[in-house]
Amino acid sequence: MIVNNGFEPIVSENAGLLILGTMPGVASLLKQQYYGHPRNAFWPIMAVLYGISPEADYQLRKEVLLGNGVAVWDVLQSCSRQGSLDAHIDRDSIKINDFSGFFAQFSFISRIAFNGRMAEKLYKKYVLPSLNQRVAEFEYQSLPSTSPAYAGLSLEQKIEAWKIIKNVDIRV
Repeated sequence: MIVNNGFEPIVSENAGLLILGTMPGVASLLKQQYYGHPRNAFWPIMAVLYGISPEADYQLRKEVLLGNGVAVWDVLQSCSRQGSLDAHIDRDSIKINDFSGFFAQFSFISRIAFNGRMAEKLYKKYVLPSLNQRVAEFEYQSLPSTSPAYAGLSLEQKIEAWKIIKNVDIRV
């Protein structure tokens, strides 16, 4: 089984919202970009919400998110997994990111949006019990996965569901 290592977060001091995924898939790992699979709906959704082309340079897409107070990270720092599906993660190999340190450093974050049910499930099981009360009082939002493997909703339906993240206080 292959050990996958996640990415550093996309984050700035003014982030108010953290979008959490599970672990980058194979295409993302190869490109060294969050949501790098060409059929992943994440960047097309961000395009609608924040007015940036999904084909724009990756650095520019990240800057647009940061400028809108949006951070992106994954629950898992590393895990073993065959392929890209969350269902194939070896539970015994899971290593969680350091959320205590992250939230201490980026103290304006008060909302978390989960990109799919697995990210939420892993966060609630492995992360939430170890965090302080301030973090437990965050506003949490479950959103449909942007993964091409989740075909239960159309792109338009996913965009509609994700519009809720626009209600973010930006602290500069």
